[in-house]
Amino acid sequence: MKLTSKDRAALRAHAHHLEVMVHVGHHGVTDAVRQSLDDALRTHELVKIQVSKNADAKAKDVAHELAQALDADVVQTIGRTATLFRVNPELEQKRRAKESTEAR
Repeated sequence: MKLTSKDRAALRAHAHHLEVMVHVGHHGVTDAVRQSLDDALRTHELVKIQVSKNADAKAKDVAHELAQALDADVVQTIGRTATLFRVNPELEQKRRAKESTEAR
């Protein structure tokens, strides 16, 4: 999914208050990091990751590698922190159902 600049801006605003959920250590992108990020994206859609100071890779490179591996989009990268987004259709259905029951 390709994000528009408006989508990206809205996601950046929403992500501003989020805590970092996934940390990339000095070993870089491992299977455990990929699995943790996949789980986080499945449950939250919008996830912040942080790359350790000791990591050999740059945050931008790590973010793009993870986004490509997990079919996600990079929303932004600032310093050692990156934000990724991936749509979860199941969460969208739950939100719609909740909104329809609240509207009654």
